[in-house]
Amino acid sequence: MDVLTALLVVLVGMTAMATLESRARRLDRRMVRLEQKIDLLLEEANVPDHGLVPAEVAALARAGEDITAIKKYREATGAGLREAKEVVDRLKG
Repeated sequence: MDVLTALLVVLVGMTAMATLESRARRLDRRMVRLEQKIDLLLEEANVPDHGLVPAEVAALARAGEDITAIKKYREATGAGLREAKEVVDRLKG
């Protein structure tokens, strides 16, 4: 009976994990769509990206401290490496 109970607990745990992973993927896709919409709205309103970037990151980018600027931007925003690099590159010129 103990083995059966253990198997049932494992099965329930695996099902819960699968459900949580599925929900996380749906939320990730939704967040990407929302970010795209916000980017489009900002672009249409002519709001520059550097206005949304922490001042420290902008200063580091202008000073040529790309790696540090990227790291600080990622810490401040939770952005991925690619996005952070694109923002820092735009800030430089």
